[in-house]
Amino acid sequence: MFQKIIISILLIFFSGCGKEKKINIVYILADDLGYGELGVYGQEIIETPNIDELAKKGMLFTDHYSGSPVCAPSRSVFLTGQHTGYTPIRGNDEWTERGDTWNYQAMFDDPSLEGQRPIPDSTITIAEVLKTAGYTTGMVGKWGLGAPNTSGLPNNQGFDFFYGYNCQRQAHTLYPMHLWKNDKREMLNNKNVAPHSNLPLDADPYDSKSYEDFELNDYAPELMHNEALAFIEKNKKNPFFLYYASPLPHVPLQAPRYWVNYYRKIIGDEEPFVGKSYFPNQYPKATYAAMISYLDEQVGDIVNKLKEVGLYENTLIIFTSDNGPTFNGGTDTPYFDSAKPFKTEYGWAKCFVNEGGIRVPMIAHWPKMIKKEQRSNLISAFQDMMPTFCEIARIKPPKNINGISLLPTLIGKKQNETHKYLYWEFPAYNGQQAVRMNNWKAIRKNIFDGNMQIELYDLISDLQEQNDISKSKPEIVNKITSIMQNSRTTPIYKKFKMSELGDI
Repeated sequence: MFQKIIISILLIFFSGCGKEKKINIVYILADDLGYGELGVYGQEIIETPNIDELAKKGMLFTDHYSGSPVCAPSRSVFLTGQHTGYTPIRGNDEWTERGDTWNYQAMFDDPSLEGQRPIPDSTITIAEVLKTAGYTTGMVGKWGLGAPNTSGLPNNQGFDFFYGYNCQRQAHTLYPMHLWKNDKREMLNNKNVAPHSNLPLDADPYDSKSYEDFELNDYAPELMHNEALAFIEKNKKNPFFLYYASPLPHVPLQAPRYWVNYYRKIIGDEEPFVGKSYFPNQYPKATYAAMISYLDEQVGDIVNKLKEVGLYENTLIIFTSDNGPTFNGGTDTPYFDSAKPFKTEYGWAKCFVNEGGIRVPMIAHWPKMIKKEQRSNLISAFQDMMPTFCEIARIKPPKNINGISLLPTLIGKKQNETHKYLYWEFPAYNGQQAVRMNNWKAIRKNIFDGNMQIELYDLISDLQEQNDISKSKPEIVNKITSIMQNSRTTPIYKKFKMSELGDI
């Protein structure tokens, strides 16, 4: 109790020299960015000087985890403060019973085919809670938690302003025919090139003209970025929360040409990607690196905008990623060792609850409150953002959450409350569960095949989860078995139920 009083006094004093001035919050969420894809986390090819600078002037977390190994549930965990044993969205769900939801033209003609299954109206989101503290709330980027005309729209979940992709499938092109501004579609100067289109059979993969359909006019990451900067400018006199969910570097491989040319000189000759997933690309490695460096450039723009409007010192910036690196679309993430020091190959990163799939970079930058060049090995996860932001805003978080406030760690105080364990469940890729408890990592895979055996790893000596020691640690396995049984509720949506775990 005494520590909370001290923290409250520090927040009031440093945010406004004793005046009741709220701290602004900018949460930047990369898409499929691996733990090892930033310079400050050990990347040796891709350059990320602006993000690295955030870490040098702030705090780098070594043991931070995403909400899930894929997009939508990770975002649901962040917004609700509930891990995937409780949060309403526990997997990606394209809601196919509506019709031909994978038909790009059909979605354009009928927006009700866009989007994913919605978070319910009863859901309490971080945006709704911060609004009660006087914050203006904005969301820019990829949403994925509710189709048009449903309860899951950003504007129905606490956001005053939204600009970007409503639908994750729409984000399978970075040159879409439209984006959404609040609940209205904004038409773009791009023709219909359906996501997952391939090169014509008679096209020369070594001729740049063969790829003209995949580099159009209005580049969504640039348009959304401009809206993020405008949101900061517009709200410079009000406390604000900006959730910036970039689609980068999620495939398809599409990036500004100047960055692609930059990395062509570094990487050298490479074979075109002409596979039948996402879009083809003449320079896949250079383009993937370019997407990350362009995202880094945008982070630098955000910092510069905050300085320009006089809010830099009084703004908490969090940078992280929704899950580990991908395995498709020509990315060749093993080439970049994208999950380093964890395994990057298929089966170990995105879509899987191994460390490469859920341990993600997390950097906190707040000049007035976080000392420079700090590192923390505190075990933390997406569900911690809800109580952390609430404590910063000096309001109470909802009661039914699974997170803890990281504020003491951020400002250099003793972290009295820590996680006894972290829990994940993922009703896809044959069914998975995972638990992180101190140095122990437990995984249960192939649940849909009836497998209930638990693999156990000691992350101190086995970061790549290669040596299953479950047979020699029965007491740990028994404890984790109990955690897996008791850390979940029956999902509200049939799509996310696992009968093997008792869901009816």
